[in-house]
Amino acid sequence: MRALVFLLLVALASARVFERCEWARILKRNGMDGYRGNSLADWVCLTKWESSYNTAATNNNRDGSTDYGIFQINSRWWCDNGRTRTANGCNIRCSELLSDDVSVAINCAKRVVRDPNGIRAWVAWVNHCQNRDLSSYVAGCGV
Repeated sequence: MRALVFLLLVALASARVFERCEWARILKRNGMDGYRGNSLADWVCLTKWESSYNTAATNNNRDGSTDYGIFQINSRWWCDNGRTRTANGCNIRCSELLSDDVSVAINCAKRVVRDPNGIRAWVAWVNHCQNRDLSSYVAGCGV
């Protein structure tokens, strides 16, 4: 338990809140534009509403699971937090999602979106992004 607390503290110490355009460029460099049919604007919108582009964001859910990081990836299905019974579909520790090194989070988001629910796995995308004009999320970013 002490080791888990230490890892979470280290992860939080290196956490970051990205600016919208900076985040859009990072997503583009990491192959998210068009990934599984989702536009760059879809991903920017999703992460705006899930975490406000904050790599340290966490949310405790009523079912006992926790959502982690900039994509708010759930511990019941996608990562192991050492507390929740998990499928650990991304085969990672949840604390890895809380770092400003977003490569693990992006790779896990790619895994989540390959699931049959696709990007609809994220409630924030369904509630705030689906069937909307998302051009403002990447406007002025040069992407």
